[in-house]
Amino acid sequence: MRWPSRPDAAFAVLAGIAGVAGSFAVAGYTRQFVVAPIDALVVRLSPGVIVAWMIQNVGEEAHLLHIGLSVVIAAGLLAGGSLLGQQIATRLDRPFLGAGLAGVLGWGVTVLITGEPLLAVGAAVPVAVVTGLGTTVSSAPDHSPTRRRVLRSGLGVLGFVGLSVGVDRFGGGTDGGDTDGADAGIDGATASAEVTQRLQQAESQSLDFASDDLPGLVSPIKDFYGVDINEFDPEVPSDDWSMTLTGEVESDVTVTFAELTDRPTEHRYVTLRCVGEPLNGKLLDNAVWTGTPLKPLLEAADPNGECGCAMLRAEDDYFVQFPVDALEDAFLAWGMNGQPLPKSHGHPVRVLVPGHWGETNVKWLSGIELLDEEMDGYWEQRGWHGTGPVNTVAKLWDTTALEDGRLELGGHAYAGTRGIDRVEVSTDGGNTWNDAELSEPLPGDDVWRQWRYVFEPSGAHDVVVRAVDGEGTMQAEEASDPYPSGATGWVRKTVER
Repeated sequence: MRWPSRPDAAFAVLAGIAGVAGSFAVAGYTRQFVVAPIDALVVRLSPGVIVAWMIQNVGEEAHLLHIGLSVVIAAGLLAGGSLLGQQIATRLDRPFLGAGLAGVLGWGVTVLITGEPLLAVGAAVPVAVVTGLGTTVSSAPDHSPTRRRVLRSGLGVLGFVGLSVGVDRFGGGTDGGDTDGADAGIDGATASAEVTQRLQQAESQSLDFASDDLPGLVSPIKDFYGVDINEFDPEVPSDDWSMTLTGEVESDVTVTFAELTDRPTEHRYVTLRCVGEPLNGKLLDNAVWTGTPLKPLLEAADPNGECGCAMLRAEDDYFVQFPVDALEDAFLAWGMNGQPLPKSHGHPVRVLVPGHWGETNVKWLSGIELLDEEMDGYWEQRGWHGTGPVNTVAKLWDTTALEDGRLELGGHAYAGTRGIDRVEVSTDGGNTWNDAELSEPLPGDDVWRQWRYVFEPSGAHDVVVRAVDGEGTMQAEEASDPYPSGATGWVRKTVER
């Protein structure tokens, strides 16, 4: 078999790109997209030290890198089938045979990756078509303007990529989830009376800031941060969901979605903070969650393991260990701000454990296994220790010049179930301190508060912000990185009028 020529390789690459685009056109940005399983494998195989470095140094945009790598891998696999098809076509002088073989190989590879035979056709057809173009060029006379044909074909593939994006954006592609949750925000028209009351209470108790950039006491769903181990959210219809408490228990307990939502319902303010965020980052939000306590289900299972601990598992293969005692205050949520829980936030059911880092509040909950001995969770296996209570923090999120010449400082403060007693602000680098104005505490054991401080500036000021929790303990002064146990330190910023 001859060594591939440049046109062969070019058309193979174009076929791989077209195949990925075709898969996207029919599957959308879902777990059936050929890139999704590859991305999950890339994330799973990434060493913990690399993951930690990416979280700290690249932040939220790190997902673009592993998605890009996964796209390249998927396109490369499909391109390999195309190249083989071109080689066979050239050797046997049968262009259509080569195109057909490339299509079959593309279909087979996609099925192996996604397990979706019908949707795999979306990748196979573009691979076959572009491979057919490549074999036609290869069989043309030597004087044929090959470069121009490759260029035209490349432009055609780019157009197909754009078309596939448009098809998915405007109604094409599958979406197996029940809802992806448009911005519910404060939506009393669709929320229950109890949720509407809570949303309105949060709105009325928000401080009156001059700036419009500070979030209120309830975060709109579209603005609520999201950090997951996988780029592609699981799709679990409510009717198909059930959860079993198993392992070291007196008896297994299984509950369906209908049975869960028929249990006593509560509407709670709960704040979540990401363990991987920088000290003054914005991966901190609050919502009104609708659900039911986990404790009665635990009592029905009657845990009896030696370690008094449990492993919570999710549909996206995420897992985290918790002490059973901590789970007794946990909450199984199926609603958010008066709307069904969005897919991106764990539809149909997630767990909320008061006062613990956001990574422990498992989305797409699929089961709880009571253990006989302790085991590391997903992030513990990668060196993180973020399953404990959150660190106290006061965020300095906004500086606004007022019309009267003063400066308004503002932000949020959070200490988990310890609550916030006060926020102190220094405008001289920590030599003197003054209390900031605080929003009234919202009902609940795990809720943030807003703070506001106004002062008369005189040049540049080294502003320092710190919080004191409800137990009288001050926010730690010493600065530390998020890895491995969450960022600490007083927030500092130089401001001037």
